[in-house]
Parts: sequence; C-alpha cells; structure tokens
Amino acid sequence: MNRVVKVHLLPALFEPDEVAGGIAVIIDVLRASTTITHALANGAREVIPCGEIDEALSVARGNPPGSVLLGGERDGLLIDGFDLDNNPFAYSADVVRGRKIAFTTSNGTRALLRAARADRVLIGSFVNLQAVVNVLAEESRPVHFVCAGTKGKITVEDSLCAGAMVEQLLAATMAVESDWTDDQLRLALDLYRRESVTEATFRQAMRSGFGGRNCLRLGFAEQIDRAGTWDLFDLVPEYNAATKSIGLPGY
Repeated sequence: MNRVVKVHLLPALFEPDEVAGGIAVIIDVLRASTTITHALANGAREVIPCGEIDEALSVARGNPPGSVLLGGERDGLLIDGFDLDNNPFAYSADVVRGRKIAFTTSNGTRALLRAARADRVLIGSFVNLQAVVNVLAEESRPVHFVCAGTKGKITVEDSLCAGAMVEQLLAATMAVESDWTDDQLRLALDLYRRESVTEATFRQAMRSGFGGRNCLRLGFAEQIDRAGTWDLFDLVPEYNAATKSIGLPGY
C-alpha cells in the first residue's frame, strides 16, 4: 500500500481526527517554527505552546520565578508584558539557555494544538528542513504537512516549505510521485518547483506572499532572510503530548 502523504495549506482545512495515527509537521516559516527551532538549538529547556496569552501567563505563574520566559506575538508584535517576541534572533543562547519558554503566536502555536492528536508532532521550517525529512524517511506512518498560514489566509512561504519537504521526501524514499495524489500537496510542490528555480526567485517568493509582505511592513526583512536559510540546524523539535511541551528528543 502506498504511503499517505498530505499537505494541509491551512489548519482549518483538516479535522483533528484526520491526523490521528500519523505524523504532523507544523510549518510556520514566518515565524513560529523558525523561532522555536532557534530557541531549542540555543539551549532552551523546552517550549510550551499556548493558544492564548492568559494560558502563557498561567504557565509562568506556575513555575519558579525567573525560570520561564514569556515569548510570542500578536499581530506580529511583542505582547505587552512579555520578555520576547517572535523574532528568531532574540532567542540567543545567552537569553534562553536552560530556561522554559511559554510561547503563544497568532498562527503557529494554534496550528500545532489543532494537530495534537497525531502520533508525532514535529516542528518544520527551512532552517531544519533536511533534518525533518530524515526523520520522515525512516517512518512508515502517514505524513501531514500542516501550514499555519497568516490570519486564516494561505501563505506562500509555508506552502513553499511544504513543497520543498515533499520534494526532498520523494528523493529520500524514492517514492513514485504519481502515487501522492493529494491536491494540496500538488499545489505546494508545483509552487516550490516554480519559485525555487534560482535563489533570486526563491527570495522574491518569500517576500511577495501575504506573510512576507506583513513582515516587511513591520520592518522584519532580516528575519525573512533568516527564515529562508536552509539547514542551519540538524535537529527536529517535537511536541510531547504528555508534558504538553516541545523539546529535542534524545537531548
């Protein structure tokens, strides 16, 4: 039987039960997936995804003073009273090492929580793309690439990343492309192939979509470039349903 591989271009385009028994890869390139990966690569103990601001505040109150950083954004900006926004550069080793992060964003954390019924929930982005594909290539369970989007809209950058992961997974597993017939997968794969012909077309695609334009409006051009850099880290953050936190298995 052919392996099931699907792309969901928005969280609203799948029902939570659909991912049960499979592996969900949460993709929020601009910027939650990229930021979470930076935080854990730089020594954060764990990232606790929270759907709402009050939930993140409750996590901080329930831990010893100073042990939890509040991170995230609303409308792309630092939340009043929080320590960090959703900028991957802000999660440096000197800031996050050894600390927990209660993290809430407008799109990425909510996408993760919607996919939490999957057997495994991984965090994927360009900065750890090959590491994610390596994990998926060793698995036989269905794969669901979940694009977070922005404000309920499909975004180019998340679709690009999903398409890139599909392309790399095809190569890694020597799967027959015509066996993967999901329409949203085809759209993501075709977008990636069209927009990644050159470095220039890829960078332009990252900026021209809804998410990219939103970041440019906020002055985050450098963060777009960082989020579009491939394979900075050889690690795969994974959500643990028992602890309700994201960490690095085996570390």
